[in-house]
Amino acid sequence: MMLFPALHLLSLAVLSSAKCYEPSTAFPPPEYDADDAALNGAWETVDTALTAAIAAPEFASTSFSVEITSSQQSIWSKHHTARERNASRPDIPEVNGDALYRIASITKTFTVLALLQQHAAGNLSLDDTVNIYVEELNGAQNGTLPWTDITLRSLASQLSGLPREYIHGDLSVLRDALDLGLPPIAGGGVPKCDEHDDDGNPPCFRKADLINAVKQRMPVFAPNQKSTYSNIAFELLGLVIANVTSQSYESYIHDAIFQPLGMSMSSFALPPDSAGVIPPKPQYWDADIGIQNPTGGIYSSSKDLSVYLRHILTHYNGLTHALNWLHPVSNSGGLHTFYGMPWEIFQTDRILLNSRRTVRFVTKTGGLPGYFSVIMIVPEYDLGITILVAGNGRFLAEIREVVTVQLVRAAERVALRQLHERYSGTYGSPQSDLNSSLTLAVDYRGLVVERFISNSTDVLASPLMEHLPHSSGKWYVQVVPTLLYRDEKKQKGARWRFQGAAERSAGEQPVWDDACLTNIDVAEYAGAPLNEVVFWSGEGDTADTLELTGFRVKLVRNEKRQIQLPAERQEYMEL
Repeated sequence: MMLFPALHLLSLAVLSSAKCYEPSTAFPPPEYDADDAALNGAWETVDTALTAAIAAPEFASTSFSVEITSSQQSIWSKHHTARERNASRPDIPEVNGDALYRIASITKTFTVLALLQQHAAGNLSLDDTVNIYVEELNGAQNGTLPWTDITLRSLASQLSGLPREYIHGDLSVLRDALDLGLPPIAGGGVPKCDEHDDDGNPPCFRKADLINAVKQRMPVFAPNQKSTYSNIAFELLGLVIANVTSQSYESYIHDAIFQPLGMSMSSFALPPDSAGVIPPKPQYWDADIGIQNPTGGIYSSSKDLSVYLRHILTHYNGLTHALNWLHPVSNSGGLHTFYGMPWEIFQTDRILLNSRRTVRFVTKTGGLPGYFSVIMIVPEYDLGITILVAGNGRFLAEIREVVTVQLVRAAERVALRQLHERYSGTYGSPQSDLNSSLTLAVDYRGLVVERFISNSTDVLASPLMEHLPHSSGKWYVQVVPTLLYRDEKKQKGARWRFQGAAERSAGEQPVWDDACLTNIDVAEYAGAPLNEVVFWSGEGDTADTLELTGFRVKLVRNEKRQIQLPAERQEYMEL
């Protein structure tokens, strides 16, 4: 009869032998005030850096727009009009938030949103194979693409194994192909259509061109074996959306996304030159890409894309029960980068000044001749970022680095300050005969337990910690939000959990110290989670009482408390 408890304690010991360094998001998403000093300091730094960078001669014909939004409102923007303009195509006189750019592959996110909407409506299933909805893929083919194994989810996640392009990556259409060291082509193989229509051949932007080409192709990988970028995947998804909605792909995106969200400037149709940013050639301002619209056809503005990002920030986990839209799906081949649907997700532990906590950027880049763009979502900080560049694409990297680093560091300051104001302090029992208290403090690690007394017992030093999630070696207890509430309807009683984390030590660490598995719900006491903390507040968001669910006690906040940090960390915290 004692076997199960013994095995349970053994499993806890094994799990606690792992080291989880700052393993979790340390706070709820912050709220932003455009007049916040930390944010204004970041904007000044970004503005100065971008002004200096764009002054370089190689960026003389480059325009750009940057806009930052939270889930509630846009909080900062900057626009630049190129010093040297396209004399043959007069465009928008001065770049602003409504200025239109080609956003290229950012369009793929709209295609996936349409797919998720149709899944939620019951008109398709993400796990159906594509040939169910595109009948032309059935039957005989000269290639070996396994259509009956390729699901809509695989297509949207860059896991289909399909080639990148169905025609446009073929260098045989280039006049200077021989100058690249390629041999002359004898016999067949040269496309009968081309991308630019330079030689009188029809452009390859028709449905028939796509279907005929893909039925002659071979896979790069077997479906779901490995990630590889494919534009073909999204062109096929465009056909799926058109077939299940009985309208064109373009009209569905307009009716189901642009119009309901109020994205009044966005379109697949060529806008007037006076509304757009048109750099000198080579550029794709007026190229009609036809069947490739689902992979890269949208014209949009920074203001419209901020509206779109606000929609994603508030709906990403509620679009369909089938998935959380911002989660990774597969590793893209590097340590820090993953594919989503169709996101390119980057995780780094190098962006915060005093913490190695991972920050996640959910991004989608886009590029066409003359246009380079990226949207980014930073869900832990409730932020969306739009960067649009027309001209020299190298400027995109300049903007991305300075904007993301300064923004996240400022957002971290805001988040930790709010965390301190709302939750830190000593909470004690209102019963004089009950010696129970919990002291919570805020530093660069987030909200941490500084002292915990229960019924006169020092919990942090007691054997009870064997039953709470913690790490081996030197460790501390972090309190992390679940973003759930005891009263979900009124959004009252914020439910948090204790979580153990390892303290970093100097010098080289064992390789496997980097392994960390999510293990939040470890032990219960009479059916209640032992490590749950519920914060209750009166008016506003500031906690005045906390409930320790498993300990069956409510404690009242009687003082704020802040861990004393070295001077350089105090300045960073700005608490």
